Amino acid sequence: MFTLFEHSSVCLLYLLACCFRSVNVFKPGTSKSGNSELYISGELNSIHLCEAPGAFISALNHFLKTSGLHCDWNWIANTLNPYYEANGRGCTITDDRLIAHTLPWWFFGSDNTGDIMLQKHLLELPRFVSNMHSVDLVTADGSFDCQGDPGEQERLVAPLQYCEAVCALLLLGTGGSFVLKMFTLFEHSSVCLLYLLACCFRSVNVFKPGTSKSGNSELYIVCLDYQAKEQIRPLLSKLIRNYGPDLASTVALFPRRCIPDSFLRQHEEICTFFHALQVNTIQENIKLFECMSVEQRRRLEQLREYAAEFYTKRFSVHYLPRKSWVCRGGVARWVKLCERKQMGSFNQRKEMELQGWKQRLAHGNHGEFIERHCAGTEGCEIVLSGQLDECDLGAWFALEGAALPKVCSSTFCDQEMLDFLNEALEENLGVKAVNHSDRALPVCSSCSIDSPVGILSEICSNPDVTSCLVLGRQSWCDGTLVGIKLQPEFLQGPSCCEVQDSTLHDGQPDYQFDLLNTVLFALQKQHQGSTLVIPLCSVLTRFTSGLVFTLHLCFRYITFRCLSGWPPAVLVCIGFSPPSALPRLLDFLRDVLEKMKKVQLELGRQILQFVPLEELLRGELPRFLSSFNTAVVRQQLHVLMQVEYTFT
Repeated sequence: MFTLFEHSSVCLLYLLACCFRSVNVFKPGTSKSGNSELYISGELNSIHLCEAPGAFISALNHFLKTSGLHCDWNWIANTLNPYYEANGRGCTITDDRLIAHTLPWWFFGSDNTGDIMLQKHLLELPRFVSNMHSVDLVTADGSFDCQGDPGEQERLVAPLQYCEAVCALLLLGTGGSFVLKMFTLFEHSSVCLLYLLACCFRSVNVFKPGTSKSGNSELYIVCLDYQAKEQIRPLLSKLIRNYGPDLASTVALFPRRCIPDSFLRQHEEICTFFHALQVNTIQENIKLFECMSVEQRRRLEQLREYAAEFYTKRFSVHYLPRKSWVCRGGVARWVKLCERKQMGSFNQRKEMELQGWKQRLAHGNHGEFIERHCAGTEGCEIVLSGQLDECDLGAWFALEGAALPKVCSSTFCDQEMLDFLNEALEENLGVKAVNHSDRALPVCSSCSIDSPVGILSEICSNPDVTSCLVLGRQSWCDGTLVGIKLQPEFLQGPSCCEVQDSTLHDGQPDYQFDLLNTVLFALQKQHQGSTLVIPLCSVLTRFTSGLVFTLHLCFRYITFRCLSGWPPAVLVCIGFSPPSALPRLLDFLRDVLEKMKKVQLELGRQILQFVPLEELLRGELPRFLSSFNTAVVRQQLHVLMQVEYTFT
């Protein structure tokens, strides 16, 4: 700013004083003393609930940087952890372009799930933000995937909105603001929640942003000036006792007699207003869908351009240079976007849900890819080459969290294919239980995938391979290696059979422990230039991905080959070249093993990760892991598609 004599400057400073805990006027040392240039600085502390992929953070950063409000902004965010493998895609946003660059600012709780609807996370969050003197702003952008039952969106999302509101009331300082995303406001849950907020804030406004599609029911509740911090402390304890995902939709937060008629009249007016706008838009869309003339299309495109121009001028939207972005490093090299692809009308999708997974897979996006027969060269062209540079082992730590009940998602696998595989495995397990059978899955006779004997013969025939260690019993080969001078050495490895039909895949704690223990022992036996062959069932979890990263530190290049039986693939690590930090690395892996022993004694806990996620997401490793998992999942689905189930 410049001189502060005009009423406009006085009013602006007063507005800032109402919004920030402190507002300071200063003149930088680099500013010429003869001019009237002044800077306004303050402190802004914000918490963003259910924030992925990060729109509120990005928008607030953009506003602060382009409006000239020079303040000390501190933020903390929460969302369902896109890296926790038991979080399914129905409620998890997997777009991690912001999260990957700003991990220390994200709160995922002591179990690493990021579920803000858990009471223990509500009580942990104040400690996580304890460095903030006072919380000035809380935003809550949560929802669920309600495509399967859109008519019940308000009822389904109500428990989450309740938890978000209670969290905001607990965290906000006096005078703070709260922004909550809601949808239709017809149910008693919405009426009671809005009345609670109206009792706590000086003003509560129901607002639909100009960038929100007019045909949907999305609304934002903007609550200003938190007035009742101390007065509601007794009520907060009751609200916290009912905190969680099991909030009964049949029980109202307040009895009818407690809510004034004047409030209900206002609420009805709001519902009527937004209902009319939404109905008008839907009716117009239906009319245009049936028949849209060239003139109507031209007019809509013109209106869209006018609206965009009006919006940018009205709100003074300016370009933000890259140096002012929240992620100053730009977009991460590995971006896994998992958008839910909709096919057909709502009725067609409901009919498709009634069909079996085989029919849905065959007619879906991956049907043709799965049906094609696998070739023996699967994985040959995928090479993780170049020994990884030295990394900071001091930043490595064993991350403990909630045990995985199943692997529902993976940063390194196509989500839709993994969903199909889990459904197929669950059906296969159900059939085995009914038939009391442990029969292994058949091998496709038309696929030309190599056997373990063929792959080992190929590896050992390579003149560059001086020695070969295989993490598995010799019986795994089910044959004799003949015609080659170099005979591989076998070391008993982890049993993959116990996870063959499991939706835990490589997430089973016992399997992970045995795998890490065997790899640790094998690394101590390696010598310069040697080769290591590891049979693997998958690399879906952060834990197993960390093991591949560890091997990447120690070998010149790594590839994989698919197998005709189980396990479905082998990892081939060629050219052992120990890094200078190998002794420290081995010591760290031993510490992880010891911690795994202790954690396995605790019910419901598991070591989820030991290599920092920032390391797993950089370089060519994510693409390699994705290629590995794609080949494995494709092969398993290809075989399962041909299995005919019989019930006895």
